[in-house]
Amino acid sequence: MVAAIGNGAAFRRGRDFAAWVGIVPRQYSTGGKQKLFGISKRGNIYLRRMLIHGARAVLLRIKYDTAGLGQWVHRLSQRAPRNKVIVAIANKLARIAWAVLSSGRDYRHQPLQHAAA
Repeated sequence: MVAAIGNGAAFRRGRDFAAWVGIVPRQYSTGGKQKLFGISKRGNIYLRRMLIHGARAVLLRIKYDTAGLGQWVHRLSQRAPRNKVIVAIANKLARIAWAVLSSGRDYRHQPLQHAAA
């Protein structure tokens, strides 16, 4: 990833980086109506492939995690097909990687915040 984007300064946000890699929904919007299709598949093919394979590995191991990312994946997998969950995990991994590269700091795991009832 560092070889492809360096320190991430070419992208303003993590979403911009994820769009460049091609793991965000392709959009077609007209007349105020927004249509979302499959992933756009633009950008670096190798990097996208590695993020997808990494997301598959995360999905296999995440069933043992009950906090943070594990809760998010469990909730998502209850309402979405497996391949969509994999692409969502890859998108999140890309955004996390961009944040780490652009800030220059080490990754710090933050548990998911529970909503107050």
